[in-house]
Amino acid sequence: MHRIHSRSVLTISLAAVLLLAACSSAAPGTLPPPTPGLRTPTSAGISTTGIMPCKVLHVPATPAAALEASFEGHAHISGPADAPVTIVVFSDYQCAACAILAQSLKQVRQNHAGDVKIVYLNAPVSGNDKDALAVQAVEAADLQGKYWEMHDLLFEKQVMWLAFAPADFESWLIQQAASLGLDPARFKADFEGKTVADRLQEAEQSMAKQPLKPPVMFVNGTIPYNGLADYASLDTVIRMDLLATRQYSACPHWIIDPFKQYVATLHTSKGDVVIQLYPDKAPLAVNNFVFLAEQGWYDGVTFHRVIPNIIAQTGDPSGTGMGNPGYLFSTEIPSGLLFNQPGQVAMDNSGANTNGSQFFINLAPNAQLDGQYTIFGQVLSGMGVLSSLSPRDPKPAVSLPPGDVITSITIEQH
Repeated sequence: MHRIHSRSVLTISLAAVLLLAACSSAAPGTLPPPTPGLRTPTSAGISTTGIMPCKVLHVPATPAAALEASFEGHAHISGPADAPVTIVVFSDYQCAACAILAQSLKQVRQNHAGDVKIVYLNAPVSGNDKDALAVQAVEAADLQGKYWEMHDLLFEKQVMWLAFAPADFESWLIQQAASLGLDPARFKADFEGKTVADRLQEAEQSMAKQPLKPPVMFVNGTIPYNGLADYASLDTVIRMDLLATRQYSACPHWIIDPFKQYVATLHTSKGDVVIQLYPDKAPLAVNNFVFLAEQGWYDGVTFHRVIPNIIAQTGDPSGTGMGNPGYLFSTEIPSGLLFNQPGQVAMDNSGANTNGSQFFINLAPNAQLDGQYTIFGQVLSGMGVLSSLSPRDPKPAVSLPPGDVITSITIEQH
């Protein structure tokens, strides 16, 4: 899947925030008359019938089923069998990096329970004095339906038990089993029993055949994940892979008439924002926006970047600020339209001709954006709603609280 990392308009240095100007010369909520002299689509030579020109990017995520099936050993699975995202992980219990990854994956299990399947394979490392005992403990707990509870406990208290001698570690494990609501006598019997011994042997033999040293993780593919292992980073990867299930594999049809007028109402969690669209000045952007709005692409989407008195950005269902609809289209620079007032609606991009689904709304004049982004509309009413949006500024490896959402968009044609 091609992942477009959006160059946020907010990365451009803003020397000062100018005083807010009037949103429109028209009265709030009314539709101003067409602008004389701007009735020809700005993208000369583009036919507004048939298929809208764009570059398709979407490539389906690599299925992980073949990868999962290729590994020998007893796997522990969390999440639905048909989850759109599968994470396969090899991990032992004594490495510090494994503990960090385990904490992140615990949050994944909690926050993405319905759309992520985690396939966990024990990978005891030869030479670690308590790895085998830890595997025996989680497998014994599994026989009482408490695998993940013991798994999480071992990683959460790793620093404590790493200092134990193996014999002391065994005694400690039996105590912890009781704290998890397990039957201590059965746990001890299973810990020393054949079923657990067979699983340990299976894990050791499987690990001996692998050239990879744990922790190793695969996310929807056969290439090891080598990114950051904190939850915020994994959450971004998961959201992008989930977005792939929604992306389009073809360019949209033309569905607008560039010589008619269109009004979009953004129904948000803070109230409505009414926008006059410019189909005559930016037909590509307006057609794309209307198509996605009517397809429900924007429903439930967060305003993922909001800088008070400067800008509000949205349009990415992944909420990461890196998502696109699976295709990109050309930048249009309508003659006579400049970033000289609040309320202007424009496409975000990561460079010329990389427009997708993300758009932003000026909360103040931003002249430094002129000539770089397609302005395709103007807010008629709802600037107060935009000013009340929760501030957010996504950054790598930083978790943010939920933002305000667009519940739906209504399109009216006049």
